[in-house]
Amino acid sequence: MTTETRPADHEIRDLERVTIRFAGDSGDGMQLTGTQFTRTAAVFGNDISTLPDFPAEIRAPAGSLPGVSGFQISFSSSDIHTPGDAPDVLVAMNPAALKTNVGDLPAGGALIVNSDAFTPQNLNKAAYASNPLTDGSLKPYTVFEIPISTLNERSLDGLDMTSKQKDLTKNFFALGIMFWLYERSMDPTLAWIDDKFGKRPVVAEANKRALKAGYAFGETTEIFHTHYRVAPARLGPGTYRNITGNEATALGFLAASKLAGRQLFYGSYPITPASDILHQLSGYKNFGIKTFQAEDEIAAIGAAIGASYGGAMGLTASSGPGIALKSEALGLAVMVELPLVVVDVQRAGPSTGMPTKTEQADLLQVLFGRNSDSPVPVVAPATPAECFTMAIEAWRIALKYVTPVVYLSDAFLATGAEPWRIPELSELPEIGVENWTDRATFQPYDRDPETLARKWAVPGTPGLEHRVGGLEKADITGNVSYDPDNHHRMQLLRQEKVARIANDIPDLEVHGPPSGDLLVLGWGSTYGAIRSAVERLQADGRSVAHAHLRHLNPFPRNLGEVLTSFRRVLVPEVNLGQLLMLIRARYLVDAVGYDKVRGKPFRIAEIEEEALRLLGESARS
Repeated sequence: MTTETRPADHEIRDLERVTIRFAGDSGDGMQLTGTQFTRTAAVFGNDISTLPDFPAEIRAPAGSLPGVSGFQISFSSSDIHTPGDAPDVLVAMNPAALKTNVGDLPAGGALIVNSDAFTPQNLNKAAYASNPLTDGSLKPYTVFEIPISTLNERSLDGLDMTSKQKDLTKNFFALGIMFWLYERSMDPTLAWIDDKFGKRPVVAEANKRALKAGYAFGETTEIFHTHYRVAPARLGPGTYRNITGNEATALGFLAASKLAGRQLFYGSYPITPASDILHQLSGYKNFGIKTFQAEDEIAAIGAAIGASYGGAMGLTASSGPGIALKSEALGLAVMVELPLVVVDVQRAGPSTGMPTKTEQADLLQVLFGRNSDSPVPVVAPATPAECFTMAIEAWRIALKYVTPVVYLSDAFLATGAEPWRIPELSELPEIGVENWTDRATFQPYDRDPETLARKWAVPGTPGLEHRVGGLEKADITGNVSYDPDNHHRMQLLRQEKVARIANDIPDLEVHGPPSGDLLVLGWGSTYGAIRSAVERLQADGRSVAHAHLRHLNPFPRNLGEVLTSFRRVLVPEVNLGQLLMLIRARYLVDAVGYDKVRGKPFRIAEIEEEALRLLGESARS
C-alpha cells in the first residue's frame, strides 16, 4: 500500500482490494447502486465479484428489518474469486440496514450512514432502544454521519418534483460519494441515466444532479481526509464485459442454439431466482429464440418436451419447488429419450423456503427425485462467467446422447457478477447433430454403438413414424412392451448411456499438488471460497489442493484416483452433505463434510479454518 498527498490536502492511498456493501430499504435502490458501481469498476478494469442480497418479501414495510436490501461488491487489482468475507465499507441508508449488516463490518471498518433516516420512528421499526449514532455502540468503527436525504434534496432545488420523488434519487448521492472516495469516473453512470430516463428529462436531470452532488460533497467536505485507488487488474488479453450468472446462462443457451443450428424453445413459469433467464431470452427473438411463459411448471416442461419432439432444442428452468413439479415430465423425457435441458437455479428450502437466498441442496433431488431408475446427466457451473460454457456443455451432452440434462446453478451464481472474457467463435465447440432421415434403416430405439443414443427423428418425416410416450418401449422397435426381460434390458441401456458420458468429459483437474495431506473437493458456487482458502493455505506451505466438479453425473473418470491420492478429503457444501454422501458411497473414502445452510455463501476464512482443523487431526494421527 502506498500513499501520497493531493493539493487539496486529501491523502491518496493505494489498495489492492476493497469490499463495499450498500444496504438500505428495498425501495432505496441498493441493487441499482451496487450494479452501477460494479459497471464502473468493470470499465476501469478491476477484477470484480458481487453478492446481491434481496429481501424475500415483495412489499415489506419500509424501514423494517425484513425489508433490507443489500449489494456487496469486491473490486481488486489482482485476481479474486469471491465478493469478500466482510465489507471494508458499509453504506447504511437507514437504521434497519445498519442493524442487519453492522455485525459483518470488522473493527475499524468505515461506516457511512444517512443520518437523516435515524428518526425515532425508524429506530423503533429497527428495534433500536436508543440511537446507535449517539449511544456509543458504533465506537469500534470509523463512522461518517452524512445527512444524505437533506443534501440530496437541496441539490434538486428548482426541479418539478415532489419531496417523495426527490428522495428516490438519494441512492445516486451515496453512489457519487463512493465514486469520489475510490477515484471512479461518473461518466458510465451518467450515460446510463441518459439512456434509461431519456424520455423523462426531469427524472434524468434529478439523478444526474444527485450523483454529481454526492461526488462534489466527497471532494469538498472536510470529513474525508483520505481517498483510495485500486489499480486495474492484469486480466488476460481479450474483450471483457461484466456479466451475471443468469445473463451468462441465457447467452450460453443462445450460443448453443447457433452452434447446433437449431431453434431454441424456452418454456418457463416465473420463479425466483430463475426468472431472469426468461427475461433475457425473451429479448433474443431476432435470433430465432422462442420463449413461452406457461401457466404452471408442468405445462412449461411439457411444452419444452414437445419442442424437442419436433426437432427443436427444448429448454425449461425453475428452482427447487418447480423442479419437484416437473419431475414426472422429466421422467417422461428419460423414457422417450429426447434432448432436453432443465435448469435448476437452486434456492434455500424446503418448500418455499427463503426464495431470495442461496443454497445448493437440490443435488439429490435432480439425481434421484423421480420414480424408478431414471438417470440423467447433471452439470454445474462454478462461477457466474462459467455459466456460459456450462450451458453450451449441457446442450452438447443432450444432443449427442439424445437425453435430458439437468443444469444446476444457484442464487449466488445467478445474481452474482464478474468479468467475462467474450470468447472467439473458434473457441466454441461444434455441437450440431443431424436428425435421422433414412427410412430404410430407421428403428426408433436402435442405438449408436458408441454413445447408445437412439435415433432422433422429426415427426412428419415420411416413413419414420414411431410411438412416443411414458409406457416402456421395446428395444429397437419402440413398441409398447410389458416383457420383463425387455424392461430390465432397457433400464440397463438407459443407465449405461449416461455412464458412457464419462468417456466424453474432461478429467478432474487438481489445483495444487497431485497428492498430499488434504484435498478440498467442491461443486457449484463454493468454488470461489474454496479456491481462495486453498491458495492461502498453499502460500503458508500447507500440502493442500483443490478440485472442483462440473460434471456430477457421471463423475469424471479419474475422481476415484484423485480422492485416494490424499490423506484427508474435505467436502464443503451449502447443504447437509449431499455430495459427501455420494462420494463416500461410491468411492468408500472417509471424506469429511463441512456444511452450512444459512442462505449465504461460504466465507473464505470458514473453509480455511476447517481445513486447518483437519490438518491438525491428520498431524496427530
